[in-house]
Amino acid sequence: MFNFDELHNRKNTNSLKWDLFKERYKAQYKVENVEEILPMWVADMDFAIPQIITDAIKERLDHPIFGYSYVSDACKESIVGWFERRHNWTIDPKSILFHQGVVPALATIIETFTEPGDKVAVSTPIYPPFFSIPKAQNREVVECKLDTSNNDYNYDFDALEEQFKTGVKVYILCSPHNPGGKVWLREDLEQLVQLCIKYDVLLISDEIHADIVFDGAKHIPTLTVKDADKAKIITCIAPTKTFNIAGIHAAMMVVPNVELRNKLNFNKAAHGRDDLNILAAAAVKAAYDEGDEWVDAMIQYVSNNMDYVVEHLNKIEGIKVTKPQSTYLIWIDYRETGLDEKEMMLRLLEKGKLALEPGTKYTEAGRGFLRMNVACPLDTVKEGVEGFKKALL
Repeated sequence: MFNFDELHNRKNTNSLKWDLFKERYKAQYKVENVEEILPMWVADMDFAIPQIITDAIKERLDHPIFGYSYVSDACKESIVGWFERRHNWTIDPKSILFHQGVVPALATIIETFTEPGDKVAVSTPIYPPFFSIPKAQNREVVECKLDTSNNDYNYDFDALEEQFKTGVKVYILCSPHNPGGKVWLREDLEQLVQLCIKYDVLLISDEIHADIVFDGAKHIPTLTVKDADKAKIITCIAPTKTFNIAGIHAAMMVVPNVELRNKLNFNKAAHGRDDLNILAAAAVKAAYDEGDEWVDAMIQYVSNNMDYVVEHLNKIEGIKVTKPQSTYLIWIDYRETGLDEKEMMLRLLEKGKLALEPGTKYTEAGRGFLRMNVACPLDTVKEGVEGFKKALL
């Protein structure tokens, strides 16, 4: 029904992934010939979006007037319906606030609830905006490394509590985890919520990858765990990763706490920010109303791609890869090769003709790792794997 094998030429489409990356990698690594490099770095898919989304946008385009608009109750109910049936999470429509993306929402929340100099805590390695945005707003970022003693990422709650004791105002959770692909257990989330209650820490839960899980893993929405109603929690969600519509610019903040919601609405008014634009609202409603079959098929396809990459890369000396529980991103451990990051990246770019993301982009805790995006046709995955092999010959 859905052809995920089809290769779509994204070059010269103003694609960050396929066009702009060339200058970035050329400047950073002094690589001259970047034209034939395969980009498997930033987190967007090379799959065509579901036809139902395209049709919904076309239908709205058929009306010749694009005046001021608002997000309909029907669109909000579509969001509620999706998270009810996919995640057993009942969202009050009144708690939904819209934004242009999860990263801009993160910036808004930090601006609203902290002051310059306040401490914002993150668990590393972690998605770069978690630390770059607070720093840009002159907040102090406090890093607490995740425990890797069992070849997996787990919380060291004792260490995190010590950080909270220093006066942390906000903790940013990545659930599921990016870049590691970890799906947090309910008991992990419950313990985190208890710490946030104990130390009066605002918990921001980024759940943008929640829909993409594999092999029986189950995403637990943070707002559904024990005592979540007693904590200060803002959850950020979006259809953009799930349906490959990052360019549409659509995200939501779920804010059950009325006091927090009022403050965010005040910030919205202070910045003159609108809700979703006409086309974004049409896309969101269509995705959440009719996107289930496409998502289910996409997850299976990506899961198979991951199995292929794990099987083949683990045959390379010094490389260790474990299939993630979530996301379409593989976290590759190359520490046993003895190569430093610059040498590994140069080998990949010059010999392998392959652009991956270096682990230190996710803080020093990511050193010795690479992030590979496998949300693409299998032929592209195979090309990437062969490039990886060539890089290490």
